[in-house]
Amino acid sequence: MKPEVVAIVAVAKNGVIGAEGGLPWRISGDLKRFKALTMGKPLIMGRRTFEALPRPLLGRELVIVTRRPSLSAPGARFARSPDEALEIAREIARASGAKEICIGGGGEIYRALLEATDRVELTEIDLAPEGDAYLPPFDLARWRETARVAPERGPRDEADYAFVTLERRRG
Repeated sequence: MKPEVVAIVAVAKNGVIGAEGGLPWRISGDLKRFKALTMGKPLIMGRRTFEALPRPLLGRELVIVTRRPSLSAPGARFARSPDEALEIAREIARASGAKEICIGGGGEIYRALLEATDRVELTEIDLAPEGDAYLPPFDLARWRETARVAPERGPRDEADYAFVTLERRRG
């Protein structure tokens, strides 16, 4: 059975997903959800997203898309294109028994792998910050919302937020 491809993304009301190599908000519940959704699974991300990480993401097999052949990092594999990254992630999933492949950004990677994506785990952030990375638009008619949860805002959260699951419509 082919592993499901799941894009995991937090997006503000204005489509912003990043600013200056990081997140333009602090939502601890979103970070905890990202960790829970990606743990033990292959995780595809672009080089800039990878370089913006504050520390290694333990417990996940990282596949980094980059045009820099000299880039290396312990525990990460590198691909020259999003399609190559997806193939590497499928190999990892087969070998490890993972039922999902996760896509962790940024915008170019989400855009390039959108057609291969089966599900989107979206965190809607109730802010409109300035940013330099945006979620590419996608045809909502091709997706259906299957879950929505609005957790109570925690003391360290900068805004209200909701977790939304979108599944690709088939047929």
